[in-house]
Amino acid sequence: MNWDLVTTPLLDSEWLLLLAVLSGILISYAAWQRAPGTPYRALVMAGLLTLLLNPTLREEEREPIEDIAVILMDRSDSMDLGVRTEIGEQTIANIKAQLTRQPALDVRFVETDEMANDGGTALFAALERTLADIPRERLAGILAITDGQVHDAPENLASLGVDAPFHLLITGDENAVDRKLVVDKAPRFGIVGEEIELKFRVLEEGTKSTSVPVQILRDGTLLTTINAKPNEEQKVTLTLTHGGKSIFELSAATIPGELTDQNNNAMQIVTGIRDRLRVLLVSGEPHAGERTWRNLLKADPAVDLVHFTILRPPEKQDGTPITELSLIAFPTRELFSTKLDEFDLVIFDRYRRRGVLPIAYLNNVARYVEAGGAVLAAAGPAFATPFSIYRTPLSTILPASPTGQILEQGFRPTITNEGRRHPVTADLPGGNATPPDWGRWFRLIEATQTNGRRVMEGPEGRPLLVLNTVGDGRVAQLLSDHAWLWTRGFDGGGPQGELLRRLAHWLMKEPDLDEERLHADAENGRLLVERVTMNEATPPVTVTLPSGRTETLTLEERAPGRFYGSLESDELGLHQVTDGALRAITALGPANPREFKDVRATASQLQPLVTETGGGIFWLDKDGTPALRPVRPERDAAGKGWAGLRQNGGYVLKAVKDVPLLPHLLALIGLLGLLLWGWRREGR
Repeated sequence: MNWDLVTTPLLDSEWLLLLAVLSGILISYAAWQRAPGTPYRALVMAGLLTLLLNPTLREEEREPIEDIAVILMDRSDSMDLGVRTEIGEQTIANIKAQLTRQPALDVRFVETDEMANDGGTALFAALERTLADIPRERLAGILAITDGQVHDAPENLASLGVDAPFHLLITGDENAVDRKLVVDKAPRFGIVGEEIELKFRVLEEGTKSTSVPVQILRDGTLLTTINAKPNEEQKVTLTLTHGGKSIFELSAATIPGELTDQNNNAMQIVTGIRDRLRVLLVSGEPHAGERTWRNLLKADPAVDLVHFTILRPPEKQDGTPITELSLIAFPTRELFSTKLDEFDLVIFDRYRRRGVLPIAYLNNVARYVEAGGAVLAAAGPAFATPFSIYRTPLSTILPASPTGQILEQGFRPTITNEGRRHPVTADLPGGNATPPDWGRWFRLIEATQTNGRRVMEGPEGRPLLVLNTVGDGRVAQLLSDHAWLWTRGFDGGGPQGELLRRLAHWLMKEPDLDEERLHADAENGRLLVERVTMNEATPPVTVTLPSGRTETLTLEERAPGRFYGSLESDELGLHQVTDGALRAITALGPANPREFKDVRATASQLQPLVTETGGGIFWLDKDGTPALRPVRPERDAAGKGWAGLRQNGGYVLKAVKDVPLLPHLLALIGLLGLLLWGWRREGR
């Protein structure tokens, strides 16, 4: 029970004030005139004013409301380092044991491993959700158990409506040793074949080194190792070798006893763009499909095309000198000797031996392929004759040899079983139907396949398109000169443009068209793995998580030569995938998550919030769990070895009983009696 003296005036305050002023004036005047009944009149006036104030004794029945304390437990990845989590668990147990001795306290335990968009710890996002259903006048205090690496801290807690003590309980050793690699500058795009510049620093805390070995890898292949000076900016120049994504990894050597080696690594994905694709097209003679080749290549603005056509028809025998067989001089030496290596792709379209290109230059082409170049040979009728380019040094790179026969009948090119797995012809529009949903061709140069992969075939399984890898280069051989019928739309047409595009990119070793490829990607917290292979089965892959833990993932075939698998992961950072032969890397979340940019325990990030609310900072490995004490709102909330939880004194009013202090009738009788007594005194 609680008793209070309250007033419920019978008149408005303005009237009461006016009455009090008039009473004061009258009493003062009576006193000045030395009237004998002045004291009695003063008592009557005071009693009347008191009666009008209506004083009441109020009895309230109250039910106390529990204060609420919030205990935040950081479960982010950096808390897994060392014994931080174990210290945090022990602290939680100690707090629970202490709170059993404070029954009038509602405790909310909140555990969070939520990450911010940049891969940092989002501790206050969880706190804000918890505070959403907590009346601020009931909040006794907040205890945050963390390593201090929190990346969503507000500028002040007042913005969250918090004025209760905020205590920071830090797990981890503030003097721990750690080394980290930070990339300061890296381009997102680059020109294939040109240099790009990366800038990085190796930062050390708790130790000093004179130099640190840093390995630099591109797509899993070691490029170089440099000795970097700690805490100084380093520059390294690298080259993009292919279009599409190139993954550069930088890895600094570890320090014995450091907190983690996860922040010793950094990854940068740079997308390679081909400035211009230089193509040399040599047409052996004018024919209906020549213009189609030219139009397809010229339609791409990224292609620089050099096209020469040998105009002399084969049946013309008039003794015209070789030097006069073209409208302009054919720069054979410049194209096939001096500048051959500058071309990305060389196409021989219905070319036949005429003495225009000396054998030595064709030998240069063979060496060009073995050194990494690309050749597409589109055969015509001459390929089956003694004038065939197969009877030159090019025979060492061509995967099919002519039989001397030419098949001239209508047929629909068919994708082979190998072709359904090969990226060049897999899912080629119209190719999955039986028969294929595209137009007919009417000529096939019969050949015997000696090397490579047959991805398309003609009647009775004869090779039509054969792909081969020679040395470091690649060769494609098309054994028909009727592909142009598709472009013209004859008999429904076909995907000649798409086929040529895929052939060109495969010949130039674009990773997305490799026959054997392992690709990893991340989406919505899942690791997605794709394995492209020409084999009918593929072994499980091993996934190495950022923490170093490994998982085995079995892949499922969903299309010929394409195997897929997915894995849920709650770890941010680089995930490495390998099947023993191939390796892929991707980042779940940010490639270089903020969570591991700095992993040393610290109080600096949350110090302003502690100061703002009068809380305390406690290093659990040194100070142990602080003693929890109830404190009044105006008192200190923290001290050496103890943390305060504010007592707000909230309650719910159950019942109210009012007892008048001056019963009106009795008070009036008393005042009249006092007034009469005063008159009697004045009458004597």
